[in-house]
Amino acid sequence: MNWRDRITTDPAVCHGRPCIKGTRVMVSVVLDNLAARESYEDISRGYQIQEEDIQAVLLYASDLARDRLLALPVDAA
Repeated sequence: MNWRDRITTDPAVCHGRPCIKGTRVMVSVVLDNLAARESYEDISRGYQIQEEDIQAVLLYASDLARDRLLALPVDAA
């Protein structure tokens, strides 16, 4: 799956934040729900999206984590 088929940005939708195509469901909202241990089924039903959309969100996040570095404190253990 290519996440680009399901994730989009548009300055006129959600202030240009990445969303699932054809919706106003932001990638960050889906990730927050996954982090809260919500099931794919509950997220799909609650936001009226497909489970493939959730998979695309995870792939998008994976690409971001691979390509972007954030400064983290060094653990001096």
